[in-house]
Parts: sequence; C-alpha cells; structure tokens
Amino acid sequence: MSDEPQPKKPRPGWASHEPQAADTPDDARDDTRTDAAGLPRSNESDGEADGHGEPGPASAKTGASATAGASAKKAAREERRAALKARRTGWRRLVPTWRMVLGAFLVTALLVVGGFLLGYTLVQIPAANAAATQQANVYLYADGTVIARDGEVNRENVTLSQISEDAQHAVLAAEDRDFYTESAVDPLAMVRGAWNTLTGKGKQSGSTITQQYVKNYYLRQEQTVTRKVKEFFIAIKLDRNQSKDEILEGYLNTSFFGRGAYGIQAAAHAYYDMDASELDAGRAAYLAALVNAPSQYDVVAHPGNRAFVEKRWNYVLDGMVDEGWLAPAERARLTFPVPKRTTLSTTMSGQRGYIVNIVKQHLVDNKIVDEASLDAGGYRITTTLQKSKQDAFVESVDDNLMDRLDKKNRKVDTYVRAGGASIEPKTGKVVAMYNGIDYVKQYTPNATRRDFQVGSSFKPFVFTAAVENGSRTQDGRRITPGTHYDGTSERPVQGWPGPRYAPENEDHEDYGDITVSEATDKSVNAVYAQMAVDVGPDKVRKTAVDLGLSPDTPDLDGAGPSIALGVANASVLDMTQAYATLANHGKHTPYTLVEKVTQNGRDIALPERHTRRAVSREAADTTTSVLKGVVEKGTATAAQTSGRPAAGKTGTAEEDTAAWFAGYTPDLATVVAVMGQDPVTAGHKSLYGAMGLPRVNGGGAPAEIWGQYTRDALEGEPVSSFSLRLQPGADESQPPAPDSSGGPSSSGDVSAPATDAPDDEDTDSGTPDDDGGSTGDDGSESEGENSTGGTTTGSPTGDTGDSGRTGTGTGGGDTTGGGTTDDGGSNRDELPGPGGLSGALDGRRWD
Repeated sequence: MSDEPQPKKPRPGWASHEPQAADTPDDARDDTRTDAAGLPRSNESDGEADGHGEPGPASAKTGASATAGASAKKAAREERRAALKARRTGWRRLVPTWRMVLGAFLVTALLVVGGFLLGYTLVQIPAANAAATQQANVYLYADGTVIARDGEVNRENVTLSQISEDAQHAVLAAEDRDFYTESAVDPLAMVRGAWNTLTGKGKQSGSTITQQYVKNYYLRQEQTVTRKVKEFFIAIKLDRNQSKDEILEGYLNTSFFGRGAYGIQAAAHAYYDMDASELDAGRAAYLAALVNAPSQYDVVAHPGNRAFVEKRWNYVLDGMVDEGWLAPAERARLTFPVPKRTTLSTTMSGQRGYIVNIVKQHLVDNKIVDEASLDAGGYRITTTLQKSKQDAFVESVDDNLMDRLDKKNRKVDTYVRAGGASIEPKTGKVVAMYNGIDYVKQYTPNATRRDFQVGSSFKPFVFTAAVENGSRTQDGRRITPGTHYDGTSERPVQGWPGPRYAPENEDHEDYGDITVSEATDKSVNAVYAQMAVDVGPDKVRKTAVDLGLSPDTPDLDGAGPSIALGVANASVLDMTQAYATLANHGKHTPYTLVEKVTQNGRDIALPERHTRRAVSREAADTTTSVLKGVVEKGTATAAQTSGRPAAGKTGTAEEDTAAWFAGYTPDLATVVAVMGQDPVTAGHKSLYGAMGLPRVNGGGAPAEIWGQYTRDALEGEPVSSFSLRLQPGADESQPPAPDSSGGPSSSGDVSAPATDAPDDEDTDSGTPDDDGGSTGDDGSESEGENSTGGTTTGSPTGDTGDSGRTGTGTGGGDTTGGGTTDDGGSNRDELPGPGGLSGALDGRRWD
C-alpha cells in the first residue's frame, strides 16, 4: 500500500460546498439528486474515490443534487403563493383574513381595556361646580307664602322626602325608567338616543340620570368629547359611592326647569306656586316634560307649542302607568294642568327688597345666622309678617298718601316718603312693615332708619316716666292726668340748672292753666318740657329705653328738657315696639321678625325671647287712658276710622320734615311716619305744601293711614276694649297751684321754683306716693272706668293738627320765629345746641 494518506469517504448528507458553474444546465444539476424513490442513480458507484484519493464524478453529482433540492422547495413555495394570490384577485383582496380579524380584535380589546383602566384611574370625582351649589335664601310670610328669593341662582334644595312620589316617578318616567336597576351608564341607550335625535323624535342624549346629574353638578354644559369622557367615568365612580336615592335627589335639585328655576322646588313655585311636596301626577308630569326643553315647553310663553308639549306630557304619564306608578283609572281622569300665567315675583321690587334686607340684618344682629352663611344661601326663613296685613298696609299708604301726590306739578311731593310698622303687643311679632314705594327706586328702608326726629310722639314716654317714678311738679304736686300745668307758650322751664329754655307751642298759642290730659290732647310743648324737668331727663331716657327704644338712638342722650319734644331720631320700628309695651300693660317682649329658619330641612335654633316688666302696669295703663283722649277728642281724631278703641299720639319734627302718628288698640300697635327727603341729595326737606295742604302733621295722613290699616288688618276679629289699671288719683282733677298761670317767671332765676307756690304741697294727699296702689282687680275695669281726670276744654273735632286747632295753620317755606329774644333767638334751621337746648323753639319746629 502506498504511504500516501488516503482520502476519507464523505459522510452521509455531505455535499460539496464548491459553487456550481453559473452556466451549468438545470438538468445537469438535477443529476446530483436522488430519484423519486430515494435510490442513488446508476453512476453513484462512480463516486468512490479512485486510487489517487480524488473525488470521482459520482461524488460531485451528489452535492449538486442536494443544492438543487433546496431550490426546488423554495420554488414550490413561491408557486403556492402565486396560486393563492391568483385566487384573491379583485374584491377578495379587500376582505381581511381570519388571522387579520383575530389580530385586530385582540389589539382593539387591549386598547379598550387599557384605555378604560387609564381613564378610570386618571379621572377623579371633582368638587361641585360653583353654580350647582348656589342656592337662594327663601323668605316666607307666616302662612308659608313666598315673599322673595335672594341670590343669583333661583334654587332651593330639598330632600327626597320633601318631593312628592308623583314628582319622583314622573321624572323617572320622562328621563330614565330603569334608573334603579341599570348601571350608571347605558351605551345602548346612548346609541338609541342618538338615533331618535337623528330620526326627528326629539333631542335625546341617551344619558342616564346619573350622567345628567354628573353634568349638572360636577361639570359644565359644553358639548365636547372631553366633557363626555369625564362624565362617563365620574358617573361610574359616583354610582359606586352614592345610593340611587342620593343621586336622584341631587338630580332633582340641580336640573333646570325654565323660568329661571333650578331644582324641582323652585320650579314648583315658578309654575304652580306650591312646594314640591304638593305636586300631583298631572303637574309633576308637566314639570318632568320641561326638563327635555325648558324654554320651548313653557306653554304660557309659547302657546303654539302646546300640542307638542301635551304629547310629551302624555308620554310621561303613560310611562308612569307602564311602570306601575300610576293607576290607569287615575291617569284617565287627568287633564293638562296649564301653569299659572303669572306667579309671585321673586325679585326685590316693591316691599320685597326692604323686607329681605331687614330680615337678614335681624338674623345677623341676633346671631341666628352669620352673614357669610346667608351669602352662601340655602336658608328657608319664615317671617312673622302676615300677608293680609302687609297688603293692607301698602294699600292704606297708597290710598291716603301716594295717590294724593302730584309729583309733576308740585316739587314738594317728590320729597314725600312713608314708613310704618305694626306689632302684636302680646307676642312682639312684627306683622307688617312699610318701607317705601319700591326697593328698586328708593333703597333706604323707612321703617328702620334713624335719622328723623320723632317729635311729640315721644311725649307719652315723659308722662309714663312721671307715673313710674312717682314724680312731682316743682311745687310738690303729684303728676297725674289731672295735674295742672302752665301752658303758656315760651314759658321758661323751672328747676332746670342748664341754659334758659323756653319752648314755643305750635303757632305760639297760649293755653294758660291746663291739665296734663288736655296738654296731651293738644300737644302743648310748654307743659311737657316742664314735666321732663320735673321727672328728670335721665329718668325719661331710661323709661324710653325700657319701653323699647334702642339705647343707641341718636340724640337721645344729653337732650335735657328738649327730650320731651322728640329731638331723638328713633326708628319707626323702635317706636312701634315702645308703644306695643304700653299696649301690653307695661310688659316688654322684644320684637321679632322671624318665626322659623331651616337649612336643607334642618331647623336652626332661634334665641329665646323673654317678656319682662318694663314699667308698672299703672304707669302704662294710665298713659293709655291719657292717649285715648288724643284719638277721641285731640289731635288724632282721624284715627277713629279704625272703628275700634284706640290710643295714640301725633308728632311733628323740626321744620315739618316728618309727621308721625303712633297708636294702638289692645291687639295691635302701629306707627306711621311721613318724611321729607330730597331724592337727589338725600337731605331732609320740609313738607309744607305737600299734597296741596299748607302743612303735613301727624293728625293728617299718618293718622288716616293708621286708621284704614288698623280697620282692615283687624277685620273679622272681635273688637277688644282696653282693660286699664290706673295710678291712684288718676281720675281726679288737681287744682292748679296759686298764680300758676301767671306766665313766665320774672325773677330771672329759672332754676328756682315759683315763689308763690306752696312748698311741698300735695293736693292729692289721700293718694299714696308709690305706684303700688290699684283701683281694682286686674282687668276688672270697663272701658269707661278710670278714665283720665280733669275737664277738657275746647276739644277740637275732625281732622286737626297737633296743636288741636281746627284751622289750617301757616304754609310756605322757612320762616323765623319771633325775632331776637332774651333767649338768644332761634333759627328754624338750627339744631339743638349744647345740652340739647336751642332756646325758644318755634311752634313750626315742635308741635
């Protein structure tokens, strides 16, 4: 054997890696392949290596055959693809394969699930939008009738229990009949709603009540994809956090029903003037129909749409029947409930704005509700005001004052203002107020302002203080209705240590010797200025405050003798409270304007009010007996039109800038003031010539307003008489002191008592000095018993001025009083100087 290394036999499956010639024919390459049976071709034996170790021809053919096999397989695949493409020609190429459909479905599912999870995670339940939480405060008369609603949004939230079941079912039948059984969102309903909208069956969103509530309460109303996406996710979350009842309650409180009403409670009042709890099926179905298109479905505003609206109304009722919420028989009896053409205005016009502001201030002042909470809204405030009495007050002012003005031809008539208040003496409840012709025209409330002098309507407080304190005259006589005083005009007061003070009577009239009762009937300034000194101005002030005037009343402090003439600027409401205390036999109950306050159905606690004894019954009742004479035969005979036993006092402010009448029956205390104010400058103006009269005084328009109002306010109620317990000796006439009518003292020492008056003389020595005595058991006296003492003379009849005269008095503008005097004189425009004194006061300044 040769020593040369022998070539190794190739392993099975080995093929040559030598490239074939490019020009090798296919059939030559195929020779290297096995046949179909896998048997080697005939020349495979030639593949054995020759003796020289070189591969033979057979071996080369085997490698070529393997390569050719791979190529054949590739060609076969290409051929199959070509055949498949040949079959998917034309439209077939547009149809996806099942692999494509499956792939697209899986991708879409992943995107939807991922998007849902992402949205659910990212979208949170936001805070409520500001508009959805705003509510109006609702102010009501004592009988529940709405006075007004304040706030930018007319909404009053109520609980679901405060909404009738018919109203709940009607809204469900109109908007979402499957609300209690469905999920928060209903895609099929959304598709159905879109289809109904497109096919002309009405605009329908397809949103569930939960989605609509989310839109109303948490989002805005814009129609955007972003808002719809947020609405979708918030609705799902809300449905997990709140009950169905809570969601329905929120929806009913936030939906818009037209006529500016948000929420079903406001809507019930706007269309039918009733609470949501009172809605029956017919009215509820109409309100439910409104939600679909509030403006177009108002058949009063759009009567041409009534047929379409009734169709919607019937749809709601039929839905209630289908759901078992309404009996078919009841459904058959229902007729379309046309809403009211005009409902009670909720604006601030007329008396409403005044009432709202005064009641709000009352709530704040009495710490019932703070101002910030009131501004947030949501309070339901039942006042003590009675609608019938309120209407009667307005009508009386119109009849006796406003309708008599001629603002075009008399400039002074443009100055005229009026204020009034009325209180139940036993309860302290304010039952009516008059504040001005219209809040939107005159903003200042005339019933509570404290910038006009009360004039002689203050004089009863002086006499009450005299009786309460057992006061005596300078010559020692007890002050009673029968006590005589010197009524000479410009008589200097005696016993006053301050500057000389000698007030004028109206029109400088001298009355000479006159009893307290007569001086009250005729409103004699000289008598009451002296009485104020006899009692003591400080004691008079205390009595006035005890009766009901505010201790902060302007010009009440430091007035000296002029306090008797009414220099204090008390409000009409304060004066009414004080007179109500007199009517209640000296027992004072703080007035109140509020009967009940609730917020979202929750009662707000009201402060306790305690009745206290302000003055003795004898002091109050004796004053009443004197004031009865003012109405029966004095300056206020016009008040007799009330047709009831009455007591009261007239008053006129300085320069006739205000005229007052304050009076009461056993059941009602009322004060009326007519004021003069420039509408441009707001300055006080005299009322000379107003209504075509020379002057305006308390016995004129104020007493006439009082009489008509009191008659109408108490119509139908039993007539009550005064039951009075008078001070001892009240019905006795005390003789005057010697030379008491001799005119002003000439001694020059006005602080000294009259030299000819007996020292410490008591002409009523049989009467005890204290107030503890009584003329009988409480309430035993009849109206005619224990009347005022003394004899009245020259009692005027008819409509008189404060002076008791029947003449018309002087008219015109500002005039000055009697020239320069040793009192230093007095200009009519001059306010009281130091100590509240202004020298000799002109009768036109004080009545």
